[in-house]
Amino acid sequence: MRLHSTAGSGSPWGMDDSTPKTASPNAPGTDPKAIPGAVVTPLGQTIYLAADGFLDDLVAELGDVASVDGRLVYVDGPARPAAWAQNIWYDPVRIDFPSIKGGAKALRGIQRNWALWSQRHHRRAALIQENLPHVSAKPVVFPSPLPTAPLGSWTLIDESTIIAAAHCSSPFRNGEVTFVENRTAPPNRAYLKLWEALTLFGEQPGPGDRCLDLGACPGGWTWVLHELGASVVSVDKAPLDPAIAALPRVEIRQESAFGLKPATVGPVDWLCCDVICYPTRLLRLVKEWMDSGLAKRFVCTLKFQAETDHETARAFAEIPGGRVLHLHHNKHELTWIWPAK
Repeated sequence: MRLHSTAGSGSPWGMDDSTPKTASPNAPGTDPKAIPGAVVTPLGQTIYLAADGFLDDLVAELGDVASVDGRLVYVDGPARPAAWAQNIWYDPVRIDFPSIKGGAKALRGIQRNWALWSQRHHRRAALIQENLPHVSAKPVVFPSPLPTAPLGSWTLIDESTIIAAAHCSSPFRNGEVTFVENRTAPPNRAYLKLWEALTLFGEQPGPGDRCLDLGACPGGWTWVLHELGASVVSVDKAPLDPAIAALPRVEIRQESAFGLKPATVGPVDWLCCDVICYPTRLLRLVKEWMDSGLAKRFVCTLKFQAETDHETARAFAEIPGGRVLHLHHNKHELTWIWPAK
């Protein structure tokens, strides 16, 4: 593995990996003859942008990597699931270009929308990006559907060489989603994790849905679910914030999430869990609920106490139909959603 010490810049996240898995030398836009003055060469690799601060976890997860350049991890061959990647660049190409306008023209010859991952030659990269169509980076108003327009990613590796991928796993710039925040009603900022997870889920609870919030205190996730119109069973040994406890469709159970038996709760449309515990204990809880058949959907946070428990993260990833990912708003955590779309 070749390691490059170039410092990366930017911020985190990641999404849908049901994508083309092989390099496509004859794909539209990759023919050098179609872009005068530029030479476009498929790399035959996949590039993973590590979540900020978790490069080592991504490399450990991927195993055999070709090279590391800042937070970009190059791996030979088709894409593979990578929870610690905030964005995955599929079928990347190398573009040798003659000038700033030539670089922008080469990118436009492939597709319209591009997000810059600026790692070096920042001014030159910014000038190329300025010659590309503007891509809005406004904060998302929750709830909103996922963007549907294709958004590619590119970076400058030297003054005349671009690495670019027209198709990426995240529809957001460099896999980073930010929201128009509510700074008054939620009792903490944990609500942003659930906003992001539900945005990626492509579906939210609504009126008539019954939700279970495990590890609810002080009530950020309960607030999200209630605001969407659902009724919520909030479970925690610690009390909820008084304003959350007073909400009309909130049932409080001041007890341990791990002592709760599915049969005593009954059917729920959503099981949401942000409880602080070892991932192995969370896995046992999830399996008990899945075996019961009483929960239709899951959004759960795997919280790592010190070292990352890669083995348990893999066990979650192996549950058929689910997905493990590092959200932009996760810390030393992963989020498991089921069933993933």
